[in-house]
Amino acid sequence: MTTPPRSALTGTYVLDPAHTQIGFVARHAMVTKVRGAFKEFDGTLLLDGTDPSKSSAQVTIKAASIDTRNEQRDGHLRTNDFLDAPNHPEITFGSTRVEELDDTHFRVTGDLTIKDVARSLSIDFEFQGSAMDPMGNLRVGFEGSTTVSRKDFGMTWNAALEGGGVLVGDKVVLEFEISAIKQS
Repeated sequence: MTTPPRSALTGTYVLDPAHTQIGFVARHAMVTKVRGAFKEFDGTLLLDGTDPSKSSAQVTIKAASIDTRNEQRDGHLRTNDFLDAPNHPEITFGSTRVEELDDTHFRVTGDLTIKDVARSLSIDFEFQGSAMDPMGNLRVGFEGSTTVSRKDFGMTWNAALEGGGVLVGDKVVLEFEISAIKQS
């Protein structure tokens, strides 16, 4: 397998929803974790293989597409206690800066907006490589994560536990497994 030079990766890419996961992990009842993901999203990456600082990313997620494999919990997460999906149907991220940390690691800084509250954050990504798929499409892969405080986005609902502590942890790890297809 030959890897194309990084300059050949320059171009516009769209997220492949069948091979991309935008997920999260939150502490539950102080003793375990709940994992979930969003089933509906789209995004565009503008990659500059020669000068990564000229790269950018835009992602839009449908808040109501949240899935934790528990419909009752998902229904609660869609309410105003958390995402308020009926009034704020989209979660967005728009990059403001891309930094190359080394040949395969990048820090993408941008604005994450949930419930009309925008916060700047940085996500460290590792470039997983590029490949031509069987349909002749050039694909790139990235994996990354960052931790946010749900309170920063107005999600303060909680329930006290009998033995102390709370039902839902404040810190949420956002996880990204990105597969994007170069557009012609």
